[in-house]
Amino acid sequence: MTSEEDFFEHIRNQYGSALPFVAYRKPVTGRSPEADGNATVIKAILQRDDKLHQVADFSEKGFVFSPFDQNETAVLIPCGTGEKAPEVMISRFESKKDTSKENENLSEKETENADRDRHLQLVRKGIETIRKGKLEKVVLSRAEAVPVKHKDPVAVFRRLLERYEDAFCYLWFHPKIGLWMGATPETLLRIHDGVLYTMALAGTQKYTGQARVSWGEKEKQEQQVVTDSIVDSLKFKVKSLKISGAKTYRAGNLLHIRTDIQAMLISRYKTENIAPLLRSLHPTPAVCGFPKEEARLFIKENENYDRRFYSGFLGELNTNIAEEKKNDTGERDSELYVNLRCMQINGDTATLYVGGGITRDSDPEAEWEETISKSFTMKRILQ
Repeated sequence: MTSEEDFFEHIRNQYGSALPFVAYRKPVTGRSPEADGNATVIKAILQRDDKLHQVADFSEKGFVFSPFDQNETAVLIPCGTGEKAPEVMISRFESKKDTSKENENLSEKETENADRDRHLQLVRKGIETIRKGKLEKVVLSRAEAVPVKHKDPVAVFRRLLERYEDAFCYLWFHPKIGLWMGATPETLLRIHDGVLYTMALAGTQKYTGQARVSWGEKEKQEQQVVTDSIVDSLKFKVKSLKISGAKTYRAGNLLHIRTDIQAMLISRYKTENIAPLLRSLHPTPAVCGFPKEEARLFIKENENYDRRFYSGFLGELNTNIAEEKKNDTGERDSELYVNLRCMQINGDTATLYVGGGITRDSDPEAEWEETISKSFTMKRILQ
C-alpha cells in the first residue's frame, strides 16, 4: 500500500506529464476493511501512455467514464497485466481537518442575470410541455463558468475528499478530453456476487442542520417516478426484488429522498455483458426524465449546450480493482456512479454542471434556487 503523500505526488507527476489517470474514493459505506479510524481507502489507475481507450461493448475491465448521451462513446482507463499495463495504487486517506465550520459564512452568490433568465425560460417551457401531457418529468440543467483560484487540481481533489465523505469523489484526466472532478451522491449500479444494487434519488432541500424534514407532494411525486421507472427497467433481468421505504438522505449541503433497490441477477446477467442492464437503467429519470426518450429529446432540443460527461456515469467496470480477494466464479463485479456534482477544469476556469427535476407542479424560481444550492458543492472547494 502506497503512503498518502506518495499517492498524491504520483498523481501530480502523472498530470504534469500529461498522462491519463483517475483517482477516486468510494463513499463511506464502501470503505475497505483495511480502513480504520478516520481513514478511507483511495485508489488510482495511471496509464503509461496517452492512448485513448474507448469502450466497445462494456465487457472490458477498468475504470469507465461514460457520457450522458448513450450514442456517444464511453472512455476506459483499462486494467490488465503486462509491461504496458497501467499502474494501480492504493492508499489510506486520513481526514485531518475539521470542516464543520469551514466556509460557513460563504455566500451562495448568484450568477449573471442572463443565466438566470435563460434557466427560468427553460424551466417554464418544461412545465408547459408536461402540462400538455407530452412528458411526466424532465430534468433540466445548466453550465456555469467560475474562476479557479487553486492552480493545483490535486490539492483541490484533497479538499473534495475532506469535505464529502459520503460521496463518490474522483479526479479524472485524459489529455485528449480534459480534467473532470466531482463528488456524486448517486449510485447507478453496483453488482457483487450476482446481487444488484441501485437507488432512486430525487427531490432536493437545503440542509440547515436538521435531517428530519417534511417533503412536499412535488418532491414525493418526482421521487416516485424515478423509483417506478428503475424497477420497471429491471423487469426480466432480476429476481427477488427488494425495495426499501423512502428516506431522507444527506449529501453535503443538500437533502434528497432516497429509495434503495436490491435484487438477484438472473443467471445470464451474472457472467455475460452488462450492457443491456446499462441501456435499461441509464439515463435514469433522476437525470433525464420520463418517458425517457421523450425527455431526452426535449433536453437535446432545448438545453442549448452539450452535457458531455455530466449526468453520465463512471466507476469500476467488471472488476474490483486491485482487490486481494478474487472472484473465481466467473461473475464480474462493477460499481458505477451517476456523474453529478461535477465540474470540468480548463486552465483558470471551472465549468460547473447543475440541474433539477421538473414536474407539472414545479416553481421556476424554486428550481433556479435549487441549481444555486447544488453548484455550492463544487464552489466551496474552489474558494
